[in-house]
Amino acid sequence: MSEALLALIERLRGDLTLDRPERLRERVDALDRIERLSLYLSDAPDTLALSADIAAQQARLDAVNERLYRNLREAIRRGDGAHCLREWMPLAGHADADTSIAQGEGYDHLDALLGGIAQWHEPADDVAALAPEMVFYQPTPARHIFDLIRRLAPGADDVLLDVGSGLGHVPLLVGACTSARCIGVELEPAYVASARAAADDLRLSRVSFIQADARAADLSQATVFYLYTPFTGGVLGEMLERIREQAQRRDIRLCSLGPCTQVLAAQHWLRAIDAELHSDRIAVFVPRGSGDSAS
Repeated sequence: MSEALLALIERLRGDLTLDRPERLRERVDALDRIERLSLYLSDAPDTLALSADIAAQQARLDAVNERLYRNLREAIRRGDGAHCLREWMPLAGHADADTSIAQGEGYDHLDALLGGIAQWHEPADDVAALAPEMVFYQPTPARHIFDLIRRLAPGADDVLLDVGSGLGHVPLLVGACTSARCIGVELEPAYVASARAAADDLRLSRVSFIQADARAADLSQATVFYLYTPFTGGVLGEMLERIREQAQRRDIRLCSLGPCTQVLAAQHWLRAIDAELHSDRIAVFVPRGSGDSAS
């Protein structure tokens, strides 16, 4: 295994293309592999001898990433985020029929990109214990958010409301990439504080976060609702009933990811836009009778 680490360091040292900003995926993969190999071989003599070379390559790759993240932050602050961030949007090979761009529940280089831009303070000890039927927080993978942006094309007349927004991944990325107004509703105060700080730092004036129980939050402005299975059981049922009431007043779209998608698919008042639902892709629903053709 130490030979593998040595070979990796030598390869990275000779690969100058890794200094190109667009090769983020390769840099993130290389940093991850260095970390894993170094941890596994932490007590090996060869690893100790390579420590300076390991640190040098990590510093080199981290520096390229930090420049990229800084440039993108500056672009977002001056209002050019949509152009710059959409260059990172995964492209569908067969338009909306191609689900491969947003498959899987894991995270990748696009999450490193979003994290590097937002620079969240991730609270740990300050987070309250979960109440019954509340689900442990997991951020939506960035590739799924890009997929949602591409498929829905939110515009200036849209208001996206993220139910259980956590640190604000969805509102922040949608707000930076589109002209839609974005609202995150989150019960945990520590998450709300971190999300607000990121939005303020990026000067995203159309992105806001509300600390509230979603069952009591104001839903009257939303045209797009997003749920990454924030809760289950009766709490989810209450939330869907509130959204159904809003659907009786105006056109809405309801998007979901994770186990709650099957709950939404079973609602008599909703129909899925896609002919086939995928467990690892955001599903889009509209009220039955709606003429919405988004996909």
